[in-house]
Amino acid sequence: MDNQQVSSLLSTIADILDLRGEMSFKVRAYRMAAQMIETLDSDITTLVHENRLQELPGIGEALAKKITEYVQTGKLAYLEDLKKETPEGLIELMQIPGLGPRKVAFMYKSLGIATVQDLKAAAAEGKLRELKGFGEITERNILRGIQLREKTSGRVLLYRAYLDGTAILTFLKDCPAVIDASLAGSLRRMKDTIGDIDLLVSSKHPEEVMNYFTGYPLVDTVLAKGETKTSVVLKNQLQVDLRVVEEKSYGAALLYFTGSKDHNVALRSLAIKKGYKLNEYGLFTKDTDKYLAGRSEAEVYKKIGCEYMDPELRENRGEIEAAQTHALPRLVTPADIKGDFHVHSLWSDGNDSIDTIAHTAQSLGYSFIGITDHSQSLRIANGLTEDRIIKKLEEIKKIQRSYPELSILCGTECDIKPDGSLDYPSRTLKMFDFVYIAIHSTFKMDIDTMTTRIITAMHNDYATILAHPTQRLIGQREPIAVDLDKVIKAAHDTNTLLEINAFPNRLDLDDIHAKQAIEHGVTLAIGTDSHNVTQLPNMHYGVATARRGWAEAPDILNTKTPKQIQKFLEG
Repeated sequence: MDNQQVSSLLSTIADILDLRGEMSFKVRAYRMAAQMIETLDSDITTLVHENRLQELPGIGEALAKKITEYVQTGKLAYLEDLKKETPEGLIELMQIPGLGPRKVAFMYKSLGIATVQDLKAAAAEGKLRELKGFGEITERNILRGIQLREKTSGRVLLYRAYLDGTAILTFLKDCPAVIDASLAGSLRRMKDTIGDIDLLVSSKHPEEVMNYFTGYPLVDTVLAKGETKTSVVLKNQLQVDLRVVEEKSYGAALLYFTGSKDHNVALRSLAIKKGYKLNEYGLFTKDTDKYLAGRSEAEVYKKIGCEYMDPELRENRGEIEAAQTHALPRLVTPADIKGDFHVHSLWSDGNDSIDTIAHTAQSLGYSFIGITDHSQSLRIANGLTEDRIIKKLEEIKKIQRSYPELSILCGTECDIKPDGSLDYPSRTLKMFDFVYIAIHSTFKMDIDTMTTRIITAMHNDYATILAHPTQRLIGQREPIAVDLDKVIKAAHDTNTLLEINAFPNRLDLDDIHAKQAIEHGVTLAIGTDSHNVTQLPNMHYGVATARRGWAEAPDILNTKTPKQIQKFLEG
């Protein structure tokens, strides 16, 4: 039993309870627990065996019993009872972007819509727009939601594939027959979503490696097993493909199977121009097929006149030209990060106290941590009134004495209202060390109105960082309609930072727009948007997105010391 399976179970329970109209606090308890376990570093099975579940934030006795039952037996009677009382298709319908439990329940009662196919047919026939509270726009948005779900079907978020991929890689490296081993494919390039996990190994005994690989404890099904390639499906339904090559071909094969396809095509074209032939077996002379290089990627790159290119750069976006002229960026690394700007505490909708957050940040080696709770209008997230802000500042001042090596910064995630004004007046905003501005409502504006709304907010003298600029939730919600070219220009003109939100289903800004922002001289900030301390390590995925955007350490505010940050913000 892995963390993803337990998280999925709790999410399903939350969906069904929401559909049935249960109290919101009960639904929220399951959702928060699912979210926390999904990104948990510890193995949930170990925590069950050691009877330590209730040490986790938000896990009380009742939830601990349910998780324990599921981990120990593979079933949960409570969920089975809920499913018996709920048409199966309704749960799937709630996974479609734009559809919540109330709409699903209403469509079921009004039109008998119980499956995605029922929904597609009703929308195509124009039946949804006739329902009270729906209309033509809602119908169109639901169709878009179905298309979005179909488009992302079969792909998983980067963090999920990375956790599984690195665990299998560690397992493989313990095999005596393995010489070298690495992640490959889009996972090694750290794309925001992954289809299958690709792994590459060099060995003189491929059969031994394949037998070892298929014995991985979380393998559910062996799809195909051969001497050079084996494919399996894990118990969480992720497919993993392993290739084994000779040692002399390992670098060339790693380059080839890492991709991207466009990078490989451009690289092969460059090799041909220089009189070589490049494939997954190595670099050869074009005329005589003499082996020239292939044991390492660096060896291959050097032979064709290029610097080594980090995997995150390999998308044929100018990296090959830069590698020929020694103009590649020195990419930011996780070791460069000195803190996190975007963390929620118990003061709003987080699960942990400021003291717990500070303690965890210090254990991560951070020199600062930003406590960024919601503003007053977001009542569902327990947004802070001015009186509560003052009390929170007093608490931070008191806690700060216990952490002389860590600067605890008091920020806010302040709502941008529909007219572009901010949720707090200037007298309140000036209390904070920095001000995140963010949209949390009225997502359906046209592109010009939304762009004006955001840029108006960026012109506020106290606005520091624009949070998750496009509001996307990967596979769940499309980005808002916004002209990012204009937003990036406004960020430069107003000295507003843009966030790379590192939460696994956001990664927003994406890599393409992060690169564009950097090219326009805009500084970026990375925030994990953590709601409990187990999510702080998600910083890794924000850094990966920054690297894909060609970011160097000076481009990221998180790489600066507290004094440098203060000077930057004051300047």
